[in-house]
Amino acid sequence: MPPIRTGRYRARRVSLAEVPAVAGVAHRHVSVNGVRLHVAEAGHGPPLILLHGWPQHWWCWRHLIPRLARDYRVLAPDLRGWGWSDAPRDDYAKATFAADILALMDAEELGRVRLIGHDWGGWVGFLLCMRHPERFSQYLALNIAPPWPTVDPRVLLELWRFWYQVVVAAPRLGTWVLRNRPDLVEKVIKLNARDGSAWTSAEMNAFTEPLEDRERARASSLYYRTFLLRELAPLIRGRYRSHRLTTPTRLLFGIHDRAISTRLLAGFEPYADDMEVELVAQAGHWIAEEAPDLVADRALAFFAAVSAAADSAEPRAGHRAGGGAGRDTPQRAAAGPAR
Repeated sequence: MPPIRTGRYRARRVSLAEVPAVAGVAHRHVSVNGVRLHVAEAGHGPPLILLHGWPQHWWCWRHLIPRLARDYRVLAPDLRGWGWSDAPRDDYAKATFAADILALMDAEELGRVRLIGHDWGGWVGFLLCMRHPERFSQYLALNIAPPWPTVDPRVLLELWRFWYQVVVAAPRLGTWVLRNRPDLVEKVIKLNARDGSAWTSAEMNAFTEPLEDRERARASSLYYRTFLLRELAPLIRGRYRSHRLTTPTRLLFGIHDRAISTRLLAGFEPYADDMEVELVAQAGHWIAEEAPDLVADRALAFFAAVSAAADSAEPRAGHRAGGGAGRDTPQRAAAGPAR
C-alpha cells in the first residue's frame, strides 16, 4: 500500500492481515492525535483497556483476553510506534502516549474504564491515573516501578539494569540492532523471564518481526532515547512527588525480572491512597505470559470489588477528542501464530 501523508511525517500503512490471530478478537484502526492506533477488541460489558510494553504489542495479552472478555469489553491498543499502529518521526514522550489513550477513549465514547498496564504501558497507566483519576475506576499494574523512586545509593546502583536501553537508544546503532539482530531482542526477553523457553519460535517472531520495519525500529530507539535524555533525570529528582494516585491500584510483580529490581517498588505509600503490591514467585518481567491464570484471577477479583454502578461507557461532556479522531472500518485479522 503506498504511503500517505499524515501530519508531519510519512506513515506506512500496515495491513491488519498481518496481525496474529486470537479467537474472538476483532481488529481495526482508530485515528487520534494525528496517528492511527491499531486496536484489538473482544467481549462486551464495562470497558477495560490493556496497555502493553516494549518490545511487544497487543498480542502479549493473548492469554488474558479470552478470560477477561467474558465480563468486559476489552480494548488492547498498540501504542504509537509499535505493532500495527503508525510510527511518527518524533514525539515519543510518555505523556504523549497517555494523551493518545485519552483521545482513544474519547473517540470510543468511553467515560470511565478499568485499566491494566505492563512495562511501559504500566508507566503510561500511572500517568493516566494520576492526571485523570475521573476516567479510571481501577488500575492493575504489571512489572513496572511506581513513579516515586526512593533516591539512595542502593537504588541508584540498580540503574545498571538499564544497559540494554542505552544500546536501543543509540542513534543509528539502536535502529540497526532492532532491525537486523532479532536474536538480541529475544535474548533480552528470555533474560528477564523466569523460564526463557516459555515462548515458541513463532511467538517470539510475532514480537521481533514488526521491528524489522525501519519506522518501528526507529520509534523504539526514540522511545528509549527520550526516556534516558529527557525523562530519567527529572524522575530521579522527584518529578511526580507532587502527583497523588487516588485510583485504587494493585501492582503484580514477577520477582525474576532482571530489568527492574524489587528495590524500585518501595516508597509509594506517601503518594497513593489505595495501592498494594504483590510479589509473584512463578514469573519474571513478562508476567501476563508467564502466569496468565494468576494475572486473570487477580484482575477479575480486584475489578469485581467495585460496584458495576461505578462503570460508565457514556460519553463525557468536554472530553471529546478534537482534530480528526475517528474509527475506521473494523476488520478481522487473518490467521497467524497463536498459542
